[in-house]
Amino acid sequence: MAFIDKAKIYIKSGNGGHGALSFRREKFIEYGGPNGGNGGKGGDVIFRGNKGMNTLQRYRFNQHHKAQNGMGGAGQLKTGSSGKDLILDIPCGTEIYNEDMSIKIYEIMKDNETFYFLRGGQGGKGNAHFKSSTNRAPRKFQQGEKGQEATVRLKLKILADVGLVGMPNAGKSSILNFVTNAKSKVADYAFTTLHPHIGMVQKEDLEFVLADIPGLIEKASDGKGLGHDFLSHIERCKILIHVVDTTEDKPFENYQIIRKELINYGAAIENKKEIIALNKTEIVNEEKIAKIRQEFEKNLDQKVLLISAATGYQLDQLTNLCLEYLQDE
Repeated sequence: MAFIDKAKIYIKSGNGGHGALSFRREKFIEYGGPNGGNGGKGGDVIFRGNKGMNTLQRYRFNQHHKAQNGMGGAGQLKTGSSGKDLILDIPCGTEIYNEDMSIKIYEIMKDNETFYFLRGGQGGKGNAHFKSSTNRAPRKFQQGEKGQEATVRLKLKILADVGLVGMPNAGKSSILNFVTNAKSKVADYAFTTLHPHIGMVQKEDLEFVLADIPGLIEKASDGKGLGHDFLSHIERCKILIHVVDTTEDKPFENYQIIRKELINYGAAIENKKEIIALNKTEIVNEEKIAKIRQEFEKNLDQKVLLISAATGYQLDQLTNLCLEYLQDE
């Protein structure tokens, strides 16, 4: 299934049913009174969080959604049935905006969380409603109210406890595959991952959600490549694992480039707890690894973790550190 994190849809609540114009007609009763029933209410439009969804794909090509109209009233004081509500399931973490994205209307964060967005039109009154002591045979009735309509934009920001960030081809997908049951595409070239993947890390009775954020590049915060799209998925992560490719010529400079993009993007992403993981240590000689580690620890005044996503070296320690940090949140 393709990962779609943005969608534009038109939605409309149901119209209310018209009230009925009817009079009682029975044998031997020459002047029966008014007995027109009321129209039914139109269906509402409701957004609902669904933890089983992780993409907005269903709205990519199905962009028009309408709730059911209420039925009209009938004689014998019969009220029309109400229109069926339209329930739009969306992934948890989805934001709902107006058409030009200037106003965030709501965001769904929890499974089964509901947001009544457009109310259906009220049903019209039948002529029986207008009977009075001075008007015994009213011919007045109401039409049902029109439903509401709107065009909205949906924007999904994944909900994950921990996010993997770093340059393209740093090994993030390999880490995700090793420690979870996710199956991200892995290959030895940049931009293998074109959209986020998520997986669940389980250790005894503890668990957390890990997200593989596509590789960032310089000027990503300016929108270069898919920068804004990628960076937006980091906003809700509590911890970042910065994966550094030790086979590159200048690992620390690459790290600084990504840090700069996090700062420039805003949303205080750069203030999140960070674990620095030096990857691909199985194919780099010990002397080079020692120099890289020394450069990081000297400039950042924090310990870094040596790992290998290919062999699993110290990935258990990496997940333990994530759990430790999450418990401190």
